[in-house]
Amino acid sequence: MLFSEIIGQNEVKQLLTRSADQGRIPHAQLFIGAEGSGMLPAAIAYAQYILCNNTDAENQGGNAACNLKFEQFNHPDLHFIYPVNKTPKDEKHPTSATFISQWREFVMQTPYSNYNDWADFVGFKSQPIIGVDQTTEIFQKIALKSYEGGYKIMIIWCADRMNVETANKLLKLLEEPTDNTVFILITENESNLLQTIISRCQIVRFKPVAPENIIESLTNNFRLDKNMAVKLAHQSQGNYNWVLKKLSNQENEEQVFDALFVKWMRSAYGVVKRKDYTIELLNWAEEAAKMGKEQQKLFLHHTLEMVRQAFLLNYKVPDLIYMEPQVEKFDLKNFAPFVHHNNIFQFEKELTDAIYHLERNGNSNLIFTDLSLNLTRLLHTKP
Repeated sequence: MLFSEIIGQNEVKQLLTRSADQGRIPHAQLFIGAEGSGMLPAAIAYAQYILCNNTDAENQGGNAACNLKFEQFNHPDLHFIYPVNKTPKDEKHPTSATFISQWREFVMQTPYSNYNDWADFVGFKSQPIIGVDQTTEIFQKIALKSYEGGYKIMIIWCADRMNVETANKLLKLLEEPTDNTVFILITENESNLLQTIISRCQIVRFKPVAPENIIESLTNNFRLDKNMAVKLAHQSQGNYNWVLKKLSNQENEEQVFDALFVKWMRSAYGVVKRKDYTIELLNWAEEAAKMGKEQQKLFLHHTLEMVRQAFLLNYKVPDLIYMEPQVEKFDLKNFAPFVHHNNIFQFEKELTDAIYHLERNGNSNLIFTDLSLNLTRLLHTKP
């Protein structure tokens, strides 16, 4: 994977290539950023840049055979550690090596994906972790002599999923690094990492992908209409993984989400006036809970953006409006007055909290029921 294939993040690219060009490569680095910011692709591109002696022109002037190995992510001096767990095959002590073929396929298909995408891709019985069995694997790989006589690079994806025992053992390696070994830890949840591990790493922070970079990628790589590209770029909030998922479900999803949104808002608003709307709202939550986890998250992101659009419309900023639900007898202008300075932040908090709980495998029915009742209160909050 080349730096040129990564969407945006030019400052990070320059930082990483400069450190390699100057021979000042830290032995432990921690990549921190939000979902879809491109940390894993950047880590792989950085590893390729180092191991293949590439230059600013990427694969020009570097080791052609080495670059070829990276196309399948099977360079002998590149190692991956990632969360694993038992599958229906019931491996007793699964490690990253157990799932290396699935991992390579997963990264080749969806390098911007997240922890839940990986768990769904493999079909783990329960939440995967980086457990103590994997520390043995890490030590064994680090003990190996470099195949090509240069660096060995260990990428630890979702490092925040290490349990305490694993983290403490890894800490010893970071405190007493072996020669020519580079650790790249990746996390979307910095607060879940041991502070002692964070203190041993050089921090590299990734910003959300800039809208202009997403627009450029969508128009050039996917031949997407400029207006649609702009719409997706703004909706994504810099999450390129979200953009890719949205593209794969583009045809009917937006109409379905619009209809769900309108029915939800109408039921939530009507609860105060008629008791039968309460039953309707609870039935809506039950139906929403039947969607797949990723669809639920995408729908809540869609709702969040719709609320923001209503807020902008309410405060007379029409140039920033790019969404309009295609639902009979519904006009965003009529909904806009119900989203104002006195409830917009609470709207955002309720929706983002719900997304957070879904990501952590909370009970969907309870999450949507609680959220629906809270939205009822917010819709009746006076400006």
